[in-house]
Amino acid sequence: MSLPSKLFRSLVSIKKDLKEDIDAVFNRDPAARNSLEVILTYPGIHALILHRGAHCLWNREQKLAARVISYGSRIITGIEIHPAAKIGKRFFIDHGVGVVIGETAEIGNDVTLYHGVTLGGVSWNNGKRHPTLEDGVTVGAGAKVLGPFTVGKNAKIGSNAVVVKPVPAGATMVGSAARMISDHHDEKGNPIATKVQDAKQQEKVAQAGGSIKDQAADTTSTAKRTNTFRAYGIDPYSQDPVAEAFAKMLEHIQQSENRLDQLQSAMCDIDPNFCKKKYDKLCLEDLDVIGRADIDAADNEQK
Repeated sequence: MSLPSKLFRSLVSIKKDLKEDIDAVFNRDPAARNSLEVILTYPGIHALILHRGAHCLWNREQKLAARVISYGSRIITGIEIHPAAKIGKRFFIDHGVGVVIGETAEIGNDVTLYHGVTLGGVSWNNGKRHPTLEDGVTVGAGAKVLGPFTVGKNAKIGSNAVVVKPVPAGATMVGSAARMISDHHDEKGNPIATKVQDAKQQEKVAQAGGSIKDQAADTTSTAKRTNTFRAYGIDPYSQDPVAEAFAKMLEHIQQSENRLDQLQSAMCDIDPNFCKKKYDKLCLEDLDVIGRADIDAADNEQK
């Protein structure tokens, strides 16, 4: 094949890839208004274009030139992508500042990263050190995905989560270290059969005396929550499992204190001197840092 033909085919491929990248911005960023604005003012697009050039040079053993382009891209955009990193189609970095993608990272198609994301390694050894993100993964702002493991298709990494182990497809990870919150997996990441879930839901509706109409409404409500826009890898109904556990513990403590008050009242009838002995009660308002009010509000919305 002649040089002009190769050049022409390369230009066609570059134009096609750029169009897909711009379309991805419009699909995932409501603030995007027109293609010219996206090309001129979106650092994620600039970083991706420069990375493709650097990656091509890296694969052709022009490693110094590739690193120079990568360094220049970092200065201009605030996004650092190693030239050896493999990136799929329709990749979108929103805002972009502080994003770091390591040398052996692999990113599939339709992946979204927000600012402050790190795809890093935890080893100084050669070989695979960075994560692999499969198609459709969303990583929220400030999240750190560290290690040579795989994040499954359509998984969500919540903002500021620190993920250090494999993530099943479709799961959502939150917290530091990240914990899974998923209707489709157990705590160990094993898939839960849909039939079992449906059976439990039907049994719950039957016990509550609900009608078919109520069940349909509940299904519709669940579908709406499932389709909620999750820009930063987590929807408004998701809660930190640790915060929920603390909230349940506090509720149990409060119930125990109420029971102690009843016992104390009974003892005072027997021994009046017993009432002189006081104890400090736990005040839930002093521990509002766990966001119990937010958890109650979310539970009420789901009900």
